Amino acid sequence: MMRYLPLLAVLLPSALLAQTAPETPETIETRGNPVLSDGRYYSTDPAPLVDGDTLWILAGRDEAPADVNDFIMNEWQLLSTTDPAKGTWRHYPAVARPEAVFAWAEPGRAYAGQIVKARNGRFYLYAPVLQRDGKAKDRFAIGVAVADRPTGPWRDAHPSGPIISQDVPVANDIQNIDPTVLVDDDGRVYIYWGTFGQLRGMELSADMVTPKGKERTIDGLTGFFEAPWLMKRKGVYYMLYAGNNAGPDSPCTPAHYHACQAYGTARSPLGPWTYRGVLLKPVSSTTSHAGAVEFKGQWWLAYHTADAAGGGHFRRSVAIDRMEWDDSVSPPMIRMVTPTRAPGPPPAPTRNVALGAVASASNEPIPTQYWIRALNDGRVRAAPLPPDMWGTWTGTNPPRPWIEYRWPAPVTLTGSRLYLFADQPAGSGEGIAPPAAWHLEYFDRGWKPVPGAGGYGTAAGAWQEVRFPAVTTRCLRAVFDASQAKGSVAGVGVQEWEALAPEAAPPRARPEGPVPPCGD
Repeated sequence: MMRYLPLLAVLLPSALLAQTAPETPETIETRGNPVLSDGRYYSTDPAPLVDGDTLWILAGRDEAPADVNDFIMNEWQLLSTTDPAKGTWRHYPAVARPEAVFAWAEPGRAYAGQIVKARNGRFYLYAPVLQRDGKAKDRFAIGVAVADRPTGPWRDAHPSGPIISQDVPVANDIQNIDPTVLVDDDGRVYIYWGTFGQLRGMELSADMVTPKGKERTIDGLTGFFEAPWLMKRKGVYYMLYAGNNAGPDSPCTPAHYHACQAYGTARSPLGPWTYRGVLLKPVSSTTSHAGAVEFKGQWWLAYHTADAAGGGHFRRSVAIDRMEWDDSVSPPMIRMVTPTRAPGPPPAPTRNVALGAVASASNEPIPTQYWIRALNDGRVRAAPLPPDMWGTWTGTNPPRPWIEYRWPAPVTLTGSRLYLFADQPAGSGEGIAPPAAWHLEYFDRGWKPVPGAGGYGTAAGAWQEVRFPAVTTRCLRAVFDASQAKGSVAGVGVQEWEALAPEAAPPRARPEGPVPPCGD
């Protein structure tokens, strides 16, 4: 039935749609992260809520095909458990859809929301949706729905329209998404929201809907990008957020498209805020969105990854791990969270020994839209984003770049293959184009061409394999002649680069420490 809701939204009043029963919940048994792992449902932007002896997680639903880079999100869903460590969850699909709850909202774009419980015992859903017929430059707005239980049915608590947009309560020019709400110990209510480096905060009235006081611009949170999460512990206010201060030496992320989870503290709910550090490093999805709650004496961090079957940057899945505190300092600090995954089958034997190498390149430090570790992460994606590859494009591109693998000990190789990326045709002098040529070199008291190698194909979007008689070395290079036209040099992009041994063996682990240079 749910697939027909967009049509029903045209035929039925939203008040009736708001009463539509959700799909039948299902019990899920997990052995670890992600919670929904089989690829039937993707879950994203988790917002945890504790009510009595139950931990709830509100999540959006990613529905993008594997080759589509877009946030296709039509509904919100819920997960619940009485013991996150046990792994028994209840999954409630499609508990709310934007057009079914808000008469003024368009279908789709069910972005990151949060459910909070008010002092009156009712539940309030703060939801970013697109305004229908909105005149603002950006039509994202935040609405509020109310229900007697987390599963709904939900109805608009402010039927006249959103409580926050580019028009209300005051004019602003930001994208109004990612709301987070805290009902403080004294009953006062605070809301924060924002993205693209713009964070706003404001107090709400006790009715959970009406703005109270001025909308404030918030600073002091280093690298803030989006996804704020407001919480309180032992009299200290904490703001978790997706950080994006990228760079080769950044404690957050080396690539602009990736994000970490960082946090700051304050002594009052509207700041001022002081940056405190990183609590979760970048995960397998480029976006990072998290929320934390205390449940039965233990703190938990819910976040999302791309680790479910068929997952990706636009097919994300909720994960949850313990979050610990360092109470020996003031204010108490959040310890680094270690992401966990459910155990899977042992990896299949492979000839690819690049998985156990350290990658480097001629253009280090790598431009922050790319990620050198993507070269040997074992993944080729249908629609890659820049951090899914190594590349050279910056606008001023080198004509003869190279990439290199170093192993802690010599390896024997009989082949190699590349998966090239391009967004421009061969022979172009702009964007990323297939290289005019490339070849392999190995280190033996200096760099030498790999003897007997042939078949250096240059087409993008397919594996280009090279075979050669056995060579034993500790270092291998792929050297490129970049495509050029009219005096301009195109960039080179490589999604994955494999180094092939003569026989398959269990995959080698990536070295944790430094690997000596090739001449040592």
